[in-house]
Amino acid sequence: MSQPLLIAFVVFAVVMFFTPGPNNIMLLSSGLTYGFRRTLPHIAGITVGFAFMVGAVGVGLGTIFIAYPVLQTILKYAGVAYLVYLAAAIAIAEPVMPEQDNRRGPMTFWGAAMFQWINAKGWVMVIGTITAYAAIATYPWNITIQVVLSLILGALSCTAWAMFGSSLRPILSSRRTVRAFNVIMAVLLLASLYPVFMHA
Repeated sequence: MSQPLLIAFVVFAVVMFFTPGPNNIMLLSSGLTYGFRRTLPHIAGITVGFAFMVGAVGVGLGTIFIAYPVLQTILKYAGVAYLVYLAAAIAIAEPVMPEQDNRRGPMTFWGAAMFQWINAKGWVMVIGTITAYAAIATYPWNITIQVVLSLILGALSCTAWAMFGSSLRPILSSRRTVRAFNVIMAVLLLASLYPVFMHA
């Protein structure tokens, strides 16, 4: 195992997991709008879904995208369309009062897990992880290490962002302030699409 490369990978992963992106912005908004407990399935879906994607690409799914690059283009624009939809949903979300029966609720486990496959930042992370840090160890241990670290760091970052959103609930308690906050989050979510079009 290459320790310097492992350290470099951990630094890369920490920066990528903890900096703002579609997942973290949605978790922040969900924590504020629905509370931490109701956001747990969303956290689990991102964590497991992303780690699974790292493993799947690492064991060979990436060769399919090399053979059929049109699939990547389709996924990219499907992701853009879905992010625009999510931005609109976040922008109109209102705080949920305890007595309310809000059936819409936060994103589900499966919704969050499947979202990873159309998340532009997620693909940047996966490609960087699999290609730049493949020499951490011999195959398949390199993929195993990357998946395990993705699970740990993903759980930590997702929890931190959702807790941060939840901690804002006492401060941003009125419908007007939550609506304003969610509109800002929606704009940031749309801004996260900039790298997608820069690399189109």
